[in-house]
This record gives sequence, structure tokens and C-alpha cells, in this order.
Amino acid sequence: MGFKPLHDRVLVRRVEEEQKTKGGIIIPDTAKEKPSEGEVIATGPGARNEDGKVTPPDVKVGDRVLFSKYGGTEIKVDGEDMIVLRESDILGIIEDGKKAKKAA
Repeated sequence: MGFKPLHDRVLVRRVEEEQKTKGGIIIPDTAKEKPSEGEVIATGPGARNEDGKVTPPDVKVGDRVLFSKYGGTEIKVDGEDMIVLRESDILGIIEDGKKAKKAA
């Protein structure tokens, strides 16, 4: 891969949501929202604190994360759509690897 994030930035590949509803209805691409869940592909070394020391990021490559819907910058890396986020735009790590449930 030809991209390495700097400082506290994280490169994330969006995880596509299910194409069908539980009732079997297929959702067209135009009606779907962009997922706010993804997999961490690369991380920067971390942010510098007031003392000048680098604080390593809390997320690591391979983590499945939930991030704010409008955060980050969309880019193409090796022909694949990805998003570059600040670590602070990441809301949390999904620990069990299962899909996050949306609130009703």
C-alpha cells in the first residue's frame, strides 16, 4: 500500500452493510447510507502531547471501529475507497467483531 497516515490519523476501510433487510427486501445503492463502521488499515505514530512526547494511538491495525458519520476525508488508495480520520473522530472499537446494532 502506498499510504501511511501521519500523527494521530487513521486509515479506515468502510465495512459495507447487508444488502437485504431481515424481511428479504433488497436495498438499492442509492437508498443506502454510507456505513459508519470500518476496519483500521493503517495508523500514524500518534499525537504529540504538551511535553513533546508521542502518545501512541489507542486503535491498531485490524480493529473494527465505529466512527462519526461526517468525520474524515475520503480518498482512493490503490483504486479502493477509504477514509482518513483523526483518532478523535473514532467513537469506539467493536470488540466482539459483530456488526454494531443501530438504535431504533
